[in-house]
Amino acid sequence: MTDQWLSDYGVTIGVGGLILFMIFIVWDLARKSNAGVFGTLILYLALAMGILGFLIKTAITYLLESGMD
Repeated sequence: MTDQWLSDYGVTIGVGGLILFMIFIVWDLARKSNAGVFGTLILYLALAMGILGFLIKTAITYLLESGMD
């Protein structure tokens, strides 16, 4: 196990865990604030845009690194 492997997968697993925690936080926020269906949808849409950005960054990084071989 190298430092590079640990940092790559550690960040990916760590961010994945934080995403799961944020899903719980948004659910709890929507429930406690009586946001309704539309408000809950907007909250999850904002969270999904952040998750999508992380996934796109991961895919682009992988494609750029694999193309340099």
